[in-house]
Amino acid sequence: MLFGAVLWMHGVTAWMFWGGLVMVLYVSFDWWSQMVVEARQGDHAPVVRIGLRYGFILFVMSEVMFFFAWFWSFFKHAMYPMEEYFGTEYAKPEIYGVDPFHLPLINTLVLLLSGCAVTWAHHALVHNNDRKALIQGLSIGIVLGIFFTFLQGYEYAHLLHEGWQFGGDEFYSNFFMATGFHGFHVLLGTIFLIVCLIRAMKGDFTPEQHVGFEAAAWYWHFVDVVWLFLFFAVYVWGTSGL
Repeated sequence: MLFGAVLWMHGVTAWMFWGGLVMVLYVSFDWWSQMVVEARQGDHAPVVRIGLRYGFILFVMSEVMFFFAWFWSFFKHAMYPMEEYFGTEYAKPEIYGVDPFHLPLINTLVLLLSGCAVTWAHHALVHNNDRKALIQGLSIGIVLGIFFTFLQGYEYAHLLHEGWQFGGDEFYSNFFMATGFHGFHVLLGTIFLIVCLIRAMKGDFTPEQHVGFEAAAWYWHFVDVVWLFLFFAVYVWGTSGL
């Protein structure tokens, strides 16, 4: 009877998760759609644009604290490992070492170049109202973002083939959670840029009103900065010495 109740609760939890996810996605899509309509109608007065910018800055700050938690956990377990681990002395896992100046460095250059492309697009819009350069810069940034995701997927497949694990040790957990969630943010940022590209091709955004694109650019630069910290802390300092 208890086993049946557990299975029932598992089924209910799964339905609640997927139902909640669908509702969140629907509400998000509808809200963003209405924001686009309001922007096209000219309803975003200067004070409204300031409020939107402040709101997005607060969102990015919450994301900073999210990644700060993973960096804290990584450094804590790397510098002060537990003395006891399941009743025995803790030992760092003997793993396949990662060369930070091979694929991780390539990924770093790819992401930084994508940030340069987005900055170029933003500069072209704000200072020159050059829509052609805006579309070209966004397109390059999107392609490089997709390429970054592909390279990280390839890296994960290679590490798992070499014996890395998704769980079982603090190092594995911190590495995959920090880099994996960053990869998820890259995926979201790429979608963000794709939406901006579609809007730019439809004639949206002006030098005076481009809060949506500005938010996407801020988000993409945030992703770039987080990756730089991950590269130097996790790859250069953390994995190469193991």
